[in-house]
Parts: sequence; C-alpha cells; structure tokens
Amino acid sequence: MTKKKVKSEKKAKGKKSPPTSPLRKAARILTVAILIVLVSLCCVGNWYVHHPADWLAERQSFLTAPLVYFGDRTALLTDAFGWTGHDAVYDSDDPVPNGQVFFAGQPQRVGAPAPADITVLQRGEFAIGWSPSLKRPVWAAYHVPREARFEIGKRPNFVKDRNVTSAPSPAAYTGSRYDRGHMVPNHAIVTRFGPDEQRKTFLMTNIAPQAPALNRGPWREMELRIADLWTARYGEIWVIVGALPSLSASARETIAAGNIDVPERYYMIAVAQSDDGVRAIAVLLPQSTDRWAFPTHNIVTIDELEKLSGLEFFPEMPSFLKRPLQADRPTRLWPIRFQDILKLILLRFT
Repeated sequence: MTKKKVKSEKKAKGKKSPPTSPLRKAARILTVAILIVLVSLCCVGNWYVHHPADWLAERQSFLTAPLVYFGDRTALLTDAFGWTGHDAVYDSDDPVPNGQVFFAGQPQRVGAPAPADITVLQRGEFAIGWSPSLKRPVWAAYHVPREARFEIGKRPNFVKDRNVTSAPSPAAYTGSRYDRGHMVPNHAIVTRFGPDEQRKTFLMTNIAPQAPALNRGPWREMELRIADLWTARYGEIWVIVGALPSLSASARETIAAGNIDVPERYYMIAVAQSDDGVRAIAVLLPQSTDRWAFPTHNIVTIDELEKLSGLEFFPEMPSFLKRPLQADRPTRLWPIRFQDILKLILLRFT
C-alpha cells in the first residue's frame, strides 16, 4: 500500500459524519410516533370490537370511529387465526347427522311473531318454512357438505313456484328497491348438489325482499364463509336462516301492492360438529346494514333469536348441550385454515 493511500485512509477515518439536520430528526420522530399510534389503535381497537353491540353503543366517543376501523381490520386476521375471541363450542357424544337437512330437528313455532300459517316445503337438500300470509319464507334450513363436487354454471332465472298458490311471481319485486334475496343460497347448493338442486333455489318460495347493501355485503360474506371457508376446516355445516317482521304494525312495509311482507331483520345460525365438539354461531342483520359492515358486530345468542322469532331451534338437541350452546355469545366468526387467509381477504374486500 502506498504512503499516499494510507494517508488518505487515515484522513477519511478522522472525518466525522455531518450532524443530522433538525428536519430529518423531526421526520424520524414523527414516523415513529405515527407507527406507535397505529399499532395502539390496532391493539386497543381489536380488544374494543370484541365487545357486544350494546356495550359499544354505551361507550361512544371521538375515539370510537378510529378504534372500530382499525379494530375490525385487525380482528379480521387475528380471529381467523384463532388468536383472539372465543367460540361457543361444547362437547357432545351424539352421532353427527351427516347428510341430513336439519341438525337436531326443524324449527318449531312457539308463538308470535312467527305466523301461525307456516307450511314446511321439503326441497330435498333444503327446506323452507313458508308463510302464505306473508308471501315469503319465515325460515329456511340447508346443509353444506365439505366437498364441492360441482362447478358453478349459468345462473338460472327466478321462477314462480307453481306448486304453491300463494307464491308471488318474479315480477312482483320489480321497482321495489329490494333484491330478490335468496334464503337458501345458490352458491352453496350448486357446488354441493349440482344444477338440478340449484334451480330449486330460484323458486320464488325461497325468496324474500332484501336490501341490496345487505344482500350483496354481509349476508353474502356469511354465505361464502360457510360454503368456502368453514366447511374446509369443520366439515359439514348446518344452517338456519330467517326473516323477522317489523316489531311495529304501523311500521310494517310491503311490496307488490301490499302482498309481500318486507322483513325488518334477517338472521343466520350455523352449526358444525367436529372433534372439538358442537359449535354454533348466530348473527342478526337489519335491513339497514351497511354494504361493508363487519358481521362480527351482529353476533347474538341463539336464545335471543328464539325470543325475537317465536321459534324454537334444535328442538331435538339434548338439554345439557342446548342450554349452554344457545346462551353463549361468541365474540368472533369461526377461525379458518391458515391457507385460506388470502381467500378471506379477497372475499371481504372484493
């Protein structure tokens, strides 16, 4: 090494780095502060959104909106991984009712507001609790096996049910501002049972007036979680869906010249039985639900739904299992498999 090079290296080593400018220091501090605030909002928000809706309603403040915004999006992933929240799940030694439409019996009317004229329409892989007076289903039940054996083909047209005289025509919903809302979903039925069963879901006896934001948002999300995500982890899923009339007779809304009752709220109950026991979850979604709402905020107990609907669910379930299962309120939607996380994200935000 030459003397000239050694001198230049010593000179370079002796030089001190220029001091950081005040502007750069401020930028670094601001970046760190923003990260701390974001992480805090995600963590505290995650804890916040796992509380019941009435608890949240009593604690409204200027922080509510950011806590819910960041909490919902964080909980979407932490709940899916099973890191946060809890499920209603209890041990059971009873055999799994594989391939049956009902889990522990079909819903039974016990009183109002369930109408007295409910007629059960058996559709093979699903059933409808039809009301001639309301001209829409009161409840519907279906099951979704784990394996999707059929491809999704061309979507059928809605048709009048010629076997039910009180059934409306598809045109009755035209201009009503409401979607023809499937009670038993087209997607789950066609992928499991094929196009012949799919066409039955387009009979107007399977349809009720549903607000477009609800039908295409949280309701669709729940249907696809069940069919595409939960079956992959828990096996066959049994579902009961229902529509509740307005609590006030004066506020009752109808379409088609007063012939078809417009429900005020919809509910969905899902049940699965796997190695860890019987699990159940229920959501109650008003017609006014926002397109991008998170269904976690609408989780209720099955006991609550029985009081609101005038129906008894799972009448054949043993009381030692039924009592705790129906009284327990989960704080999350069921976890899914790790490899399905991307599917969940795409489902939620597309």
